[in-house]
Amino acid sequence: MSTVIQTRGLTKTYGAVRALNGLDLIVPRGGVYGVLGPNGAGKSTLFRILLGLIRPTQGEVEILAGRPGDPTAMRRVGSMIETPRFPPYMTARQVLVWLSLAHGEARSVEIDAWLDRVGLSAAANRKVRGFSVGMLQRLGVAAALMTRPDLVILDEPTSGMDPPGIQEMRALIRSLADNDGVTVILASHQLLEVQRVCDRVAIFNKGRLAAEGKVSELMAGAGERLRLSGTPLATMMGVLGERGTIEGDAVLASLARAEAPGLLRALIEKGVDIDEARWVGGDLESVFMAETGDRDAV
Repeated sequence: MSTVIQTRGLTKTYGAVRALNGLDLIVPRGGVYGVLGPNGAGKSTLFRILLGLIRPTQGEVEILAGRPGDPTAMRRVGSMIETPRFPPYMTARQVLVWLSLAHGEARSVEIDAWLDRVGLSAAANRKVRGFSVGMLQRLGVAAALMTRPDLVILDEPTSGMDPPGIQEMRALIRSLADNDGVTVILASHQLLEVQRVCDRVAIFNKGRLAAEGKVSELMAGAGERLRLSGTPLATMMGVLGERGTIEGDAVLASLARAEAPGLLRALIEKGVDIDEARWVGGDLESVFMAETGDRDAV
């Protein structure tokens, strides 16, 4: 498995406070990787270490096979940490031109294309002093992506956005992974959005890794089941065996999401008429609560 980030025994202390406490983490290349945790769990500290903004107290870190702060590795990384700030007298287009010049890549950056992709074409010539928080987030995402990095770290990219904006950002993040081949690291307190957009997640608690894995597998472990409405129930139970439970006029199947297509094919081949199939029960919030016990962070 190719990796973009690997930490070994990563520790960061601030006096008596351990922001990271012996963190061992491997982030595979490709897809969208969620980093979750209550406030103070160590997410932002990890990001700042990865970007070379602060140094760890102990441990080892690799990012894109390099070290944090190494120019070769850092040129392949884009980031937006917290709400971005830009010179208020500049327009959105001027901000991206200014940043592309700072990167030394002004000739290769397609400014208008990125403004369009984050939904800011209509505001391209407006000064950012009048931008809402959501618009600043969009501009920050464009700034993180315009140099076409291999890896991008986005900390709360939907902060301040309305529901349509959140949906647009979700679609953009998925398209970056699926169509552009970018590995996206996403931190968010909006667990439903993380559940919808991420392939894998890591849950931090008190500076340690509490849980990690594919979203579908973590949710299955939290009691997620496939509810099947169809007939005849006896045939459905015959296919499922001990993995099936009758609930009223439906059957609840305990299995991983990856197994669902095969199960549906097997039921159809046995002559079962399926009216509805939907996932119920366990979700990412259940996993988060079980690992952190923190209701305030949800």
